[in-house]
Amino acid sequence: MPRILLPGQRSRLLVVDPATGDVQVVLESTRVLVEAPNWSPDGRWLVVNGDGLLWRVPADARGVDETALEPVPMGDVPEINNDHVIVPDQGAVIVSARDGHLYEVPWDGVTPGGTARRVTRDHPAGRNHKNYLHGVSPDGATLSVIVGALPAPVDDPDDEEARAGWRTNVALVSLADGATTPVTDDEHPDDGAEFSPDGAWLWANSERASAGVAGHAQLFRSRLDGGDVVQVTDDERVNWFPHVSPDGSTLLWVSFEPGTLGHPENRDVVLRTLPLGPDGLPVPGRAPRDVLALFGGQGTINVPCWAPDSARFACADYPSA
Repeated sequence: MPRILLPGQRSRLLVVDPATGDVQVVLESTRVLVEAPNWSPDGRWLVVNGDGLLWRVPADARGVDETALEPVPMGDVPEINNDHVIVPDQGAVIVSARDGHLYEVPWDGVTPGGTARRVTRDHPAGRNHKNYLHGVSPDGATLSVIVGALPAPVDDPDDEEARAGWRTNVALVSLADGATTPVTDDEHPDDGAEFSPDGAWLWANSERASAGVAGHAQLFRSRLDGGDVVQVTDDERVNWFPHVSPDGSTLLWVSFEPGTLGHPENRDVVLRTLPLGPDGLPVPGRAPRDVLALFGGQGTINVPCWAPDSARFACADYPSA
């Protein structure tokens, strides 16, 4: 079932200028819980999910309600979650569905939607296999995906004991034929895998350096094959969903309070940034900057959300009415 608003809660779609801290309210609703904005490559649209469906709203809208949401038709695609990304040439938007598969939905930037195509191949039996999309390579050919699965087949993958062994790892998936190449394959939870603007690196959050502290995710960068891993954040907070601005100058992420497990909804979080140098890593000596504190977490910035000019980003929050 898709998320719904709590009694007295509203969802807001925001546009933020990280340089000035200016926040503009694009959309506010007490009826539809919108999540995970993408900014279209032509700058015209913000794309969100809500009620298990995909929607768009003009990026320059201000103060509108849910009636301004335009549906993006997806044909027979099952209910989707909050992992969706627009292909750079705007030929398609890729969505993650509740059945664990990824689907390609036609999108020409003017009249979106239409007959969808399943991208991912059949799931291996008995492993509770799921695909969660987080990025598309600059050439539009490869998807960066989190694959959730049991390490080995079991008779009942929904058994509580079996589910306790469920793992999340980074993989690359060919948009053309669904071929999957593992990047990580271990017991350390990974999430939010996204390409750098030049396509040479992957950014992700992971618990691989948590020293046994459950949930203590930090941010990492690696080569596409998983090599040359660099830990980028190392603090007491729980850091998720790294997004590098299109010009490569700034890293954005959502930071949860210490001790948070996973990336839950309805939490006090902070959106933080770091300046990046010519090597694509944080400028030495620069501390993270708190751009915006809000009530959110899950759904706030799960997927790429920067404007194409790198001057602003979009996010969602869920305050009480």
